Amino acid sequence: MSEAFANQYKKTCDAVLDELRLTLNSIDPESLEKLADAILSADQVFFIGVGRVLLSLQSVCKRLAHLGIKAHYVGEITEPAITKNDLLIVGSGSGGSIFPLNIAKKARKTVDCKIVHIGSNPNSEMKDICDFMVRIPVRTKFYLEDEIDSCQPMTSLFEQSLLLVGDILAKMIIEKENLDMKGLWQYHANLE
Repeated sequence: MSEAFANQYKKTCDAVLDELRLTLNSIDPESLEKLADAILSADQVFFIGVGRVLLSLQSVCKRLAHLGIKAHYVGEITEPAITKNDLLIVGSGSGGSIFPLNIAKKARKTVDCKIVHIGSNPNSEMKDICDFMVRIPVRTKFYLEDEIDSCQPMTSLFEQSLLLVGDILAKMIIEKENLDMKGLWQYHANLE
């Protein structure tokens, strides 16, 4: 490996980690507490997103399942029916992605469950559908004035932050509920 590549790698790592620290520290803790409470009070938690956002949400969904929470993502082959006692978490930086937006509209109209939007754009159409928003105030395709800029391509910072917020909330739920970390392995896949 060349010294130039090693130096560029370290510089890039530092830049990405600095962006993540700034972003995570910019999220309103009150909205995160409301989200944790909504997760714990729901019978089931459903996630909807597209693209890399969906990949991050699927990881969060899996982690919540490891805590014994009934968690699903919309479109999975074994997805059960959603009810008014459930929570739908909509991940969309812009808040305007067609599929998540329409699923949120359908959930509101059909079962009127609790809906939370995790995104960056507080002025999207999602604001009129969701009960509340957890804002990750990073750059979107709209380049809003108060968004945290990123050296990374497109919306990487949003997707990374979304995953980390999910893991941070999982740890906080473990602490709040006094869950035994060793005991959580009972919920982990065991056919691997």
